Amino acid sequence: MTNTAWQANVARLKELNNLFIEMTAKSCNQRCKHCYIDFPMYKKVEDFISIDIIKNALNDTTKDNIKCIYLTGAEPMTHPDFNAILRLCLKRCSVCICTNGSFINEKKARFLKKVEGESDNEIIFKISIDHYNEVKNDDIRARGSFRQAVFAVKHLVKYGFEPIIVCANYYKESEENLYNQFCEVFSKVNYSLDNSHLQVIPWYDRNNKEEFDENFKNNYKKLDCETSRVITSKGVYSCPFLSDDYRGRCGSSFRDYSDKCSLETDFCQTCLKYGNRIFSIDFEGFDK
Repeated sequence: MTNTAWQANVARLKELNNLFIEMTAKSCNQRCKHCYIDFPMYKKVEDFISIDIIKNALNDTTKDNIKCIYLTGAEPMTHPDFNAILRLCLKRCSVCICTNGSFINEKKARFLKKVEGESDNEIIFKISIDHYNEVKNDDIRARGSFRQAVFAVKHLVKYGFEPIIVCANYYKESEENLYNQFCEVFSKVNYSLDNSHLQVIPWYDRNNKEEFDENFKNNYKKLDCETSRVITSKGVYSCPFLSDDYRGRCGSSFRDYSDKCSLETDFCQTCLKYGNRIFSIDFEGFDK
């Protein structure tokens, strides 16, 4: 008798290089159509991670070679202790703020440059803009989100930052066309976008559940779960996609957590098809 049972791949943590901190799981000022987070119907949600959990996570990972800490969410800049957490993390290594940019104006950009100057490490920004056309972008994100994001980029560039533009390819356009069109958009705010500062990623279609495709099982270069872990208010998880999902739970804290995870979810299928990291930064690919 032939055994036809399907068995998921298991990804192992090779080295903890990227520490994601889920600042909030539900608090966001936008409701994007393509967001993988299952938001409640009402907007006012306060589920922020405590600064004590973050301090413990940093203490428990002192022996790990963490190269970058990512402040993520929903929208991380809604956290009431955001500035204190940013300063705390900068003492350890470079920090990447993953944001929609709506909280960044000239005053905030100037302040963030001052905070960066207090540390030996770098602040990196990943700004979410999903289309170069304002109407198409705002249709899937929120009214006014395009102008807010471009406004944020303008002021970050003014103070010497080089933000990474993250485009979830909702409209499934070619990367070459997206790059050319985004270059034109940002040339108007004096930002010379290069290839390494535009990340085009797939979007997770929650309404179209896909069957696992064996063709993608071993056809990938790098996965986030091989070099990353996420700390949330509820414990440690394998990647931002699976934050607060029992299938991605690795442990209660970094004192004792699993170094492996099963690639069994629809989210995992999205990563396997993409074949590369979706959330963490591949610093080796940056233009010099």
